[in-house]
Amino acid sequence: MVELSLSIETFLYALDLFGTMAFAVTGAFKAIEHKADIVGIIILATMTGVAGGTLRDIIIGKFPSNSLSDPWYVIITVSTGIMIFFLYPKMQKHWNLFLKFDALGLGVFTIIGATFAYHAFGLNFLAIALAGMLTAVGGGILRDVFVNEMPIVFVKELYASASFIGILVFYILLSMNAEFYVATVIGIVVTTMLRLIAMRYNWNLPKVKEKS
Repeated sequence: MVELSLSIETFLYALDLFGTMAFAVTGAFKAIEHKADIVGIIILATMTGVAGGTLRDIIIGKFPSNSLSDPWYVIITVSTGIMIFFLYPKMQKHWNLFLKFDALGLGVFTIIGATFAYHAFGLNFLAIALAGMLTAVGGGILRDVFVNEMPIVFVKELYASASFIGILVFYILLSMNAEFYVATVIGIVVTTMLRLIAMRYNWNLPKVKEKS
């Protein structure tokens, strides 16, 4: 098990809270689009924001999870839901904002999940990949299921694939003895940029061809 220094703990904690906020924004947007009231908006924002981190904590054997033991996670998701409720009339024409926050949340949560697994299990690629990807896609899947939509991870441009590539870059950099902060930031940037570029150019994985 890799020991965490106080500065690294603070760095990861701040990123985890930021990722929680980013995904909470997407949950609030989705709830509003489906005509939810303010309570529904707050609930979906909270579930989207904390689900991935809760899955991560379960994977690495941490109980209670951060979302249950630390009130700041719920404070951030509730505040985000309320903020989007009031600001949405000015933001509703900017659907790309939802997509950008989703991409940013994907990048942050991918590598945050990977870092938690790294500090728990060392350079175990399977643990790092599993924790990273579940952290990244868990909240989004739950968000879409709750509004009765096909989860974006299954149908849209590179999503889980972008998460996996970011994890692979993070793992390779650590294997080459790169600084932890450098590997973390590069992993987040790679994942986020891949997702944004895939949306921009409509990059998709192959799908089953239907009969004509």
